[in-house]
Amino acid sequence: MFSWVALSQQPVTLNLLMTAPDAEPWRQGLIRDFEAENPGIRINLVEGPNATNLLEDLYTSSFILGESPYDLINMDVIWTSKFAAAGWLLPLGDRISKQELAAFSSQDVEGGRYQDKLYRIPVRSDVGMLYYREDLIKQAGLQPPETFDDLMRISQVLQKKKQVNWGYVWQGRQYEGLVAMFAEVLKGFGGFWVNPDTLEVGLDRPETLRAIEFLRSTVKEGVSPPGVTTYQEEDTRRLFQNGQVAFLRSWPYAWPLAQAENSPIRGKIAIKPMVHAPGQTGAACLGGWGLGIAKSSKHPEEAWKAIQYFTSREAQRRFILTAGYVPSRRDLFTDPEIVAKYPHYPQLLEVVDNAVLRPPIAQYAQTSDILQRYLSAALSGRMNSEPAMQAAAAETRRLLGAGGRGS
Repeated sequence: MFSWVALSQQPVTLNLLMTAPDAEPWRQGLIRDFEAENPGIRINLVEGPNATNLLEDLYTSSFILGESPYDLINMDVIWTSKFAAAGWLLPLGDRISKQELAAFSSQDVEGGRYQDKLYRIPVRSDVGMLYYREDLIKQAGLQPPETFDDLMRISQVLQKKKQVNWGYVWQGRQYEGLVAMFAEVLKGFGGFWVNPDTLEVGLDRPETLRAIEFLRSTVKEGVSPPGVTTYQEEDTRRLFQNGQVAFLRSWPYAWPLAQAENSPIRGKIAIKPMVHAPGQTGAACLGGWGLGIAKSSKHPEEAWKAIQYFTSREAQRRFILTAGYVPSRRDLFTDPEIVAKYPHYPQLLEVVDNAVLRPPIAQYAQTSDILQRYLSAALSGRMNSEPAMQAAAAETRRLLGAGGRGS
């Protein structure tokens, strides 16, 4: 006979969507351990496409159709404002104390807020940084670069000595990676893109033009290859890892690959925060992933229990040791066992502390699209920088409405 008692003891299933490469380490680590400790909750991991923009489209269309199957929302830092503004997420601020939040890197927490409300708890951090050939710089009797000029000068010295083909590689293709890279250079020249509080737009200011001029000069002076304006992360990493390049702007994922057994540059590299103009500070574009709860979820309490577990110190520590991700909890960057395996993590914390957020505004996706188009045109020489940035600024101000009028 049908039993209501049996029904109430059915485990609750929480649906979670993530990219295919991330799914395996999650399944083998975090999820397996969580389910063992919480027999009443199952996590159904849905494997999505590897491209984050396609993953965002999947989430977006499921919410717009009104029948989203997802309970836990695994979010790239730049989705928070859009998803929160659309009313798709539950606010989490009353579920977690200030002390608990203080354990995470402050920029990662900031990346989970929209209009002062918290919607996302960081699971793993990600920051742009400068990789360099420590061995070649030492051999040449030089110090690692601090400024954009140092970077050019050292590149040219090493190129003249025929030790590398290229000085510096960066991501110049028209995609989200381009604006992530540019956010760092822009901040390094003292500029800004959009002020999230006032919606003021800084794309047509002199600092922005100087930032573009620097990137164009890397190609003009032969420090960067002419094809750099078509490169994405993997194109740049391969050139650097093959020993052809002195400096690489990339994300933490490149480190374990560059240090693998068969890597030509194993043991020869170091990292530092991005260089800057004199009198300014270097900036690292914040990436990274965190978890939120869908407003449409029928199981918010179980979803919160899962988030607490996945972001806990012990679970994160095990996950980092097995999967090599970057922690979102500050103390794990200096945990002895983690440092024994990843000696660059204490330095990585210094980079994380210099992180710069892409504007946390509801219209981020359209704002990024505008900048990508005009920036790509300016860097590849299809347009002059000044008219390109004036057009980008004007379009961005129109998009953001009255608040974006200031120049």
